[in-house]
Amino acid sequence: MSTSPFVTDPADYWGGIDDAVAAAGLDSPVLALDLGALEYNIADLRRRAAGVPIRVASKSVRIRSVIDDVLSREGFAGVLAYDVAEARWLAVESGVTDVLLGYPSVRTGALAELLADDTALARVTLLIDDPAQLDVVDAIAAPDRRPSVRVAIDLDASLRGLGGRLHLGVRRSPVHDLDQVETLARALSERPGFDLVGVMSYEAQVAGVGDDVPGRALMNTAIRGMQALSMAELRRRRGRAIALVRRYADLEFVNAGGTGSLETTARDASVTDIAVGSGLLGGHLFDTYRRFRPAPALAFGLDVVRRPSPDHLTCAGGGWIASGPPGVDRLPKPVWPEGLEYLPAEAAGEVQTPLRGPGTIRLRIGNRVWFRHTKSGEVSERARRVALISRDATGTAEVVDVVPTYRGEGQCFL
Repeated sequence: MSTSPFVTDPADYWGGIDDAVAAAGLDSPVLALDLGALEYNIADLRRRAAGVPIRVASKSVRIRSVIDDVLSREGFAGVLAYDVAEARWLAVESGVTDVLLGYPSVRTGALAELLADDTALARVTLLIDDPAQLDVVDAIAAPDRRPSVRVAIDLDASLRGLGGRLHLGVRRSPVHDLDQVETLARALSERPGFDLVGVMSYEAQVAGVGDDVPGRALMNTAIRGMQALSMAELRRRRGRAIALVRRYADLEFVNAGGTGSLETTARDASVTDIAVGSGLLGGHLFDTYRRFRPAPALAFGLDVVRRPSPDHLTCAGGGWIASGPPGVDRLPKPVWPEGLEYLPAEAAGEVQTPLRGPGTIRLRIGNRVWFRHTKSGEVSERARRVALISRDATGTAEVVDVVPTYRGEGQCFL
């Protein structure tokens, strides 16, 4: 059941994590992060980025000590945050000097706290795609009553055509064509109280769509063709858009990409850094990508609390569902012991999760089942701490530290 070149013996890998967490006496639900697998993923991400700096997408990690550790490594620089209060927290509490907010915000309370914090203002860049978002900032504090605010334009990266009938990608920013880009850049350059310092664009139709799904050969071929076409179009359009924006501002960065598009985005000469989050921790969503296969660095364990029948067991908790279109691929994946599957009528439940299959034979009440998350952020929102697992020269796993998630630090942003 090897899920990556890193995992050569699933019994040793998952069994070692199970033994280490049990020896440490940690209650379920428990997150476990294998530090060797994390190192593998860090090295593979750097290889795929081919020298382009990697910006850590915090929503897919939500463990501050891990974010700090990764940012200390060669090849990584800056954070792509998901909430304005989180961005300020990282800038002030962790001292991250380059925090790009990956989404617009109109949360007036959190924006007011940012505007009142000179340190955070110097380090945090707000994302905008509409002048109305700037109006919200000005309503909190007029330009003559605050320092200038750093902003970046969100350039839509979707593939469009056929007179508007074709739209492949997410529906977020309205800034897509070159006229729209120039109009917004000009407006920003003329507006007091704001400094245009960057551009962001996320090619979700490439970074977020697997192209090696088992049993779907024709669909996989079509997806690869779509992704190649989309990246070729985007490289041309993004390059022209950045050239236009540079007429109005001295840009500090152009952020793009994601875990699933790292090597293709790295070939875009207009891009200065690439956002990566889930690729660090290796959710099972990325098992369906042909270009790479991350190690399953993070997993969570649930206690077996019932045996409804000899062929069934029930775990406490487990409904840690990933965002995106509802489907089986958004469910956590039971990986250890082998031979476990969900009941179609129940799947993963918020309080209990029944499982069936030959793997139930070896499990008793009080044993633990291990699951891989789909993405990454959903697990850290459900747990307060993470057990860090290290292995000695013989391969024996041990819990070497227990660190808090965002939630464990009392933070709940979104």
